Amino acid sequence: MRGILPRHYVIENVTQYKMRGKVSYLGNIISTEALQLTYVKPFDLPTGKGYQRPVDLKRCKDFSFYLSNGADSLFTPILLNAEGNWEFASYDKQRPAFGRLLCKAKASLMDGQHRLGGIKLYVDETNTEINVPFLAFHYLDEDEEIKLFDTINTKAKGIGVSLSKYLRRTTDDTSWIATELITRRESPFYSIASITGKRSNGKHVTLQNLYTLIDLMFKTKSEATKEEKLYMILTYFSVVKEQFSDDWSSYKDSRLTHIVCLNALGISGMHLLSQCYSSENPKQLDITKLIKLVRKLKKFDWSSNGQLKYIKGKSGSKALANDIISVNI
Repeated sequence: MRGILPRHYVIENVTQYKMRGKVSYLGNIISTEALQLTYVKPFDLPTGKGYQRPVDLKRCKDFSFYLSNGADSLFTPILLNAEGNWEFASYDKQRPAFGRLLCKAKASLMDGQHRLGGIKLYVDETNTEINVPFLAFHYLDEDEEIKLFDTINTKAKGIGVSLSKYLRRTTDDTSWIATELITRRESPFYSIASITGKRSNGKHVTLQNLYTLIDLMFKTKSEATKEEKLYMILTYFSVVKEQFSDDWSSYKDSRLTHIVCLNALGISGMHLLSQCYSSENPKQLDITKLIKLVRKLKKFDWSSNGQLKYIKGKSGSKALANDIISVNI
């Protein structure tokens, strides 16, 4: 709650500077003090000057779990408004911007509510302390504070799931495979897929789309290594591209590379591939046989105005996958 602290707190090793004319402080405090030195202005304050939404416990728990990863669990500073109640004193005249803060009252927490909530859960569970970085404005009036909060939470744009998957490619096998499918020049997806998730002319498949496709294709082949999965999906879709080159290169006139059809090809893919391995040599893929099986798909009219014109969503992909499998039984 807002109010005077039971005692004055001192925060050491703080840097004072100006941001667009506003005096600001950079530093860090231990987790228990971060919880004691801050308060939140809920949206339903009687004064009408509140703006914070209720805490989402799941987000706090997720952040607490993230902190359990130890040294890899880095996070950004919380954002505070000291409301004029934190006084800065430099250590000496030679370094006037470096010193300590005397905290006479709590600071308003503008950004970081769920981080602090997660930190509290983590600290309570582990009985440990962690350092919490902060950026504090010396003074913002209530309107300035609300305006800044609104800007942070409505103007900022997330990186998107495709780019997020790309950033996890070294720790997540499916992300790695999806990235390889986009970045390898020999891949059939090289010229039609985007890493960032932003679709443009010619690049209508995102990394997230490929991530889903890989999951669908190898749902029953989870024991395969990432290298084996990459080889199978590269080979399979390369054959598809070769046999349907005009359809593959024409997103406007053909449904072949629309997500609903790619997913159908992925779902049915392992059925086709499984027929191309012999019991005598289970690691050797019979490319010639795979080509024969894929050629059977010429029975389908892949054109945008053909029989597949109206298939949509997961149900459409599953129905088409069943048709593809039935053609190859």
